Amino acid sequence: MYAQFLTTLVAALCLPMTIAGATAGAAVAAESDFLKSIDGKWSGGGTVLTRIGGKSVNVRCNVDFSAGAADLAMQGSCRALAIVSRSISAALKASGTRYSGTYTGPSGQPSSLSGSRKGQSINLAVRWARDINGDRNATMTIAKLGENRLRLQTIDNDPASGKSVVTSSIDLRQ
Repeated sequence: MYAQFLTTLVAALCLPMTIAGATAGAAVAAESDFLKSIDGKWSGGGTVLTRIGGKSVNVRCNVDFSAGAADLAMQGSCRALAIVSRSISAALKASGTRYSGTYTGPSGQPSSLSGSRKGQSINLAVRWARDINGDRNATMTIAKLGENRLRLQTIDNDPASGKSVVTSSIDLRQ
């Protein structure tokens, strides 16, 4: 009887650790699979606002994503008006579904990124390296829109109205 009690007690104490370990392993595998689905060369176009209230500029972009089991690197360039080209890059590390890293846009200054993945989107808070549109905060989304479609989007707040404004939206295809 005492031996059966000890066996039941040990099993009860170990079960949560086994489930937690299995859940953590599944989360790492799920992130790895998601990141690998983004790996490769992407191209497409969209619009970028140079400043809130200004006119949008059409852009064409080529972006290479390189994915590991728990990291994602982006390196590319966007061209506007057939003569102006700007480099963009990002480096993200995943810890479960949480992400952190840096983004370097046309200014050449690295900005910090932090957020998480929900479904097919990595949703990130951006802390710009300098004031942009009146502050240093915005959001960025990397969203899978299907097997071979991806959208990169940034949203900032209009300092005059306080409303959210899409400041860039670029649709890419693999």
